Amino acid sequence: MYYDLEERFWWYGVKRTVANYQASLKKSPFEALYDKRCRTPLLWNQTGEKQVFGPDIIQDAEQQLRIVVENLRVAQSKQRSYADVRRRDLTFKVDDHVYFKVSPMRGIRRFNMKGKLAPRYIGPFKILEKKDEVAYCLELPPSLSGVC
Repeated sequence: MYYDLEERFWWYGVKRTVANYQASLKKSPFEALYDKRCRTPLLWNQTGEKQVFGPDIIQDAEQQLRIVVENLRVAQSKQRSYADVRRRDLTFKVDDHVYFKVSPMRGIRRFNMKGKLAPRYIGPFKILEKKDEVAYCLELPPSLSGVC
């Protein structure tokens, strides 16, 4: 279905977007937008174009839109099912030890480190009490007493 044109045919100055194929749309973006294939040097022998006027052009555009929306919906449901397989609910009990996530802010130094080397999680810390479904009170050291 999809072939890399760069491997099969190559000519100087061609943009990758000309031959781009979107798997979720099941067609190229140009084809989804204009309802016809892009005329590349491979397709110059196909000179005929269909002439559509009046209500027919609106019906064709609506039909193409329905097809694109349905293809995107199918792709989205596939991606959602792949993500849901890996998802699970986490529950913690009192006296468990957990890591505390450090919220990233650009330009702020955390623990004397900046950028990629700054820690994303610190801990482990002991859970003192469960306040809500996802809210816990942690036993923090005095240096982090202002956090929370």
